[in-house]
Amino acid sequence: MSTSNGDGPLQSSAWGGNAAYLEGLYESWLENPQSVDATWQDYFAGLGEVERGQSHSHAKMRRALGAAQPGRVSHETLQIRVMQLIGAYRQRGHQQADLDPLGLHSSPPVADLEPVTHHLGEADMDILFQTGDLHIGAEQATLREILAALRQTYCRSIGAEFMHILSYRERDWIQKRMELVRSDPDYTEAMCGHLLERLTAAEELERQLARRYPGTKRFGLEGGEGLIPMLDGMVQRIGFYGAKEIVIGMAHRGRLNVLVNILGKEPAELFGEFESYASSPGEFGDVKYHQGFSSNVITPGGELHLALAFNPSHLEVVSPVVAGSVRARQDRRQDEARNQVVPVLIHGDAAFAGRAVPARGRRGGRAAASSETARHRRRDPERQRAPGDRAGPLRVHHPPREHHRIGPIRNRQDACSPGPRLGRLSEGHA
Repeated sequence: MSTSNGDGPLQSSAWGGNAAYLEGLYESWLENPQSVDATWQDYFAGLGEVERGQSHSHAKMRRALGAAQPGRVSHETLQIRVMQLIGAYRQRGHQQADLDPLGLHSSPPVADLEPVTHHLGEADMDILFQTGDLHIGAEQATLREILAALRQTYCRSIGAEFMHILSYRERDWIQKRMELVRSDPDYTEAMCGHLLERLTAAEELERQLARRYPGTKRFGLEGGEGLIPMLDGMVQRIGFYGAKEIVIGMAHRGRLNVLVNILGKEPAELFGEFESYASSPGEFGDVKYHQGFSSNVITPGGELHLALAFNPSHLEVVSPVVAGSVRARQDRRQDEARNQVVPVLIHGDAAFAGRAVPARGRRGGRAAASSETARHRRRDPERQRAPGDRAGPLRVHHPPREHHRIGPIRNRQDACSPGPRLGRLSEGHA
């Protein structure tokens, strides 16, 4: 019998099925301590003072054996099950989220989110467990507290599907933003007022367009007006972190609203396009919801240039176009860290079903960048490759960019051109 473990001979779970034998040893020790091995003498003596030769309860002995009894689960095993439960909520919590504001649809139960699926029961609810990488502000919490935090974070009015992301840093970034505030950030009164103003502006524009041009195809944003305050907050935050440009590629739906409420296009100009296209469609050119635009806005980090790329009829095709434009702009700025020009791609759910275009976007983005840079090099023969740069994008050196006034500027310019000029974008440029 090995007794090398300093915690005593019962430390091994191998004795769990020998409780009767061990209780017999205990009874023998009570009658005559010398009748058992010296190691057992020390162990039984540590259970407490007893009087020899009398009948005694074996409660202390059974408590000592409790962790090794058949059917009992160690705390380490329970900890593993708790971590599996946390992973299940991050993976599938969005399937249980309450996303119907009218309450007409109830999500079916998801078995993975039930503690019983992971062999956790009511008896385990008040046990303390390590929280691991669960960002709830405590290193330890009871299972009841952990379960409440997971349900508040992933199963209320926000459903986040993000565990397919390969980058650990990106996944952890999302987890921190959601779990630290339980998906319910505490906004200030001023911030709430600004969000309401942006939401109201988005809704009012859709109402005006529907009232003035009934029956006209416009791909309205009804039901998705939250895109406007989301983009507004994104633009301000990106500018705060020091970015200089944002290139946006998006589908038809909501494009007119983004043009007016994010890029600053004049509503009167948009209304004029509706009326001009209705009177002479052959002279107007492309439809309104394919148009590009660019402008400058002021952010907490300074002036930020926005460019909305022209939109082709095949929605996802704009993705590699934007990727190439962004890469070319980064090269012209000598932005090796790739953080001064930010791409933003917006599509409806149906667009993600296309598998060919994302693959082409990864390859075509690099090709488009090289094509953009080469095109500008042909325009300016003084641009040269950096020494030793035999392959890859051209290294372009530019004079400091001059200040431009804020708002749309009327000189016509390519939507995805990396040039510094601003203004409304023209048709006919790739």
